[in-house]
Amino acid sequence: MGPGSHVLEIGAGLGSLTFELARSGAEVVAVEVDRRLAAALEEASANVPNIRVVVADATKADWSRLLRRGEWVVVANLPYNVSVPVVMRILDDEPRVRRMLVMVQREVGERLAAGPGEPRYGAVSVRVAYRATARVVRPVARTVFWPPPGVDSVLVAIVRRPPPVAVDEQALWRTIEVAFAQRRKTMRSALIRLGLDPDEARRTLDACGISPMERPERLDVRQFACLAKRRRRAAR
Repeated sequence: MGPGSHVLEIGAGLGSLTFELARSGAEVVAVEVDRRLAAALEEASANVPNIRVVVADATKADWSRLLRRGEWVVVANLPYNVSVPVVMRILDDEPRVRRMLVMVQREVGERLAAGPGEPRYGAVSVRVAYRATARVVRPVARTVFWPPPGVDSVLVAIVRRPPPVAVDEQALWRTIEVAFAQRRKTMRSALIRLGLDPDEARRTLDACGISPMERPERLDVRQFACLAKRRRRAAR
């Protein structure tokens, strides 16, 4: 961060990170859902011209209205129940955000960054991989907080990139959703649940170089995209 940077901070609280970001010279939009905390931060930052405090719920905020032109970086400390919706909403809807550094519960962070075959890999992992690269930067022990929470956290870095394959997104999301709804069943079974007959399912898998007995947690985003495209053709 530095002069000319644009930072969206989600969950600003009383501003311990907000002021550090502002001192670097970055323009900071500090979003806080708690009106009392936001009012205190606004008062404390009244003489800091590069901090703008916004009272908003990050699961519903209109980023197109709140963010100015240019590229943005998101920094956030996200509670468990909103972390995935907030990250996915930004990835799906706000291309001006090029990078994110988010602190989330450890299990959630591992899901966001997991690759095929890893224990936490699932539908969210594939959706993130379609739009970005993600990695767990470091663990954050519960003992660094007061009062200490009941869970450990991790920092996850997410960097937007172009999708690795061209595909109808709704067809891709539907394929992923159905496959992971019964993740211990085979991809042949998933394609049949998606409306293909057994022969069509076999041909679709063959065309994508995937074993009929393969399970969804072994497939990467390119393989899911291949199945989504082939499934649409077979269903016509």
